[in-house]
Amino acid sequence: MTSARGFLIGGDWRRSNEILDVRFPYTGETVGRVCLAGSGDIEDALHSAESGFSLTRRLPAHRLSEILYTLAGLIRERSEELIGTIALEAGKTRLLAENEVLRARETIQVSAEEARRIDGTILPLDWNTAGEGRVGCLRRFPLGPVLAITPFNFPLNLACHKLGPAIAAGDSVILKPASATPISALMLGEMVLDAGFPPQAISVVPCSADLAERMVRDDRVACVSFTGSPAVGWHLREIAGRKRVGLELGGNAAVIVHSDADIPFAVGRIVAGGFSNAGQTCISVQRVYLHRPIFEEALALLIDRVRALATGDPREPGTDVGPMITDVAALAAFAKVQEAVEGGARALTGGTRDGPL
Repeated sequence: MTSARGFLIGGDWRRSNEILDVRFPYTGETVGRVCLAGSGDIEDALHSAESGFSLTRRLPAHRLSEILYTLAGLIRERSEELIGTIALEAGKTRLLAENEVLRARETIQVSAEEARRIDGTILPLDWNTAGEGRVGCLRRFPLGPVLAITPFNFPLNLACHKLGPAIAAGDSVILKPASATPISALMLGEMVLDAGFPPQAISVVPCSADLAERMVRDDRVACVSFTGSPAVGWHLREIAGRKRVGLELGGNAAVIVHSDADIPFAVGRIVAGGFSNAGQTCISVQRVYLHRPIFEEALALLIDRVRALATGDPREPGTDVGPMITDVAALAAFAKVQEAVEGGARALTGGTRDGPL
């Protein structure tokens, strides 16, 4: 049995007796084991984030940018390892995993550039006699410890979406990854340390939902950045108190195809948007409106394109659509199909379930 990975608390790697098995969604087999942080570890992470912020807030812009450029380089160096990890823990196809690692590196590179562009504004105040000869100066300052809570569907890139800007702004970070996909986040923690970020200012804490909520409530956290389901996101907003909260929640994306559109192109984009990552994206196509004059043509082409998709083992080069993250998630999606059919819809292709597929 593979030994369990530790978690990161203020630059120190720790272990625990509470172990989480990380499973390959396609087969259910264990592909990694991760130690879970406990209550004392969470308290230490919060304390370290507070003390680490006293260091990061004083780092000059050029140093923050250098750290991020170094991190981007480390992601490039470990890209094959990251691609393999994402494919196994998230059940992604090779192509999707490659794209995610590339986007993660680009996200960090943009953050490195923006670290040097955090500027201010000079405001003229002479709009009345009392303001003659006076100007206002607006400056931006680091906010404080950031709690970043990430989902399973883009375990590396969405972690970078939160961590990169936080580092660029001079904030400390506690990263709480999804329980289904914690390994890539722990690897990111390794690279952040290797890039030269102050160790006290970074923690990566796989933990229970109760402990995550405790961090959301804690006044030492200045900002909560959450990506995930609307139900969880709005609940966290309610318990967060007066701290800043950023929510990136699920969408309900629609596509409208007019009669003068390039029909093959539109259908291709609909199929890609609806079935990429087995539909597990926040901007996945969920509704399609076809202009009546091109309805039959577009529908026939859409059915053909969907039937041509190859489902199966994401490790196989020819697979277009891999598994959903769990059997439970697949059951929920299948239930929606059944509900639609019971409500009068027609399943024109597919409409069945095979485990997580």
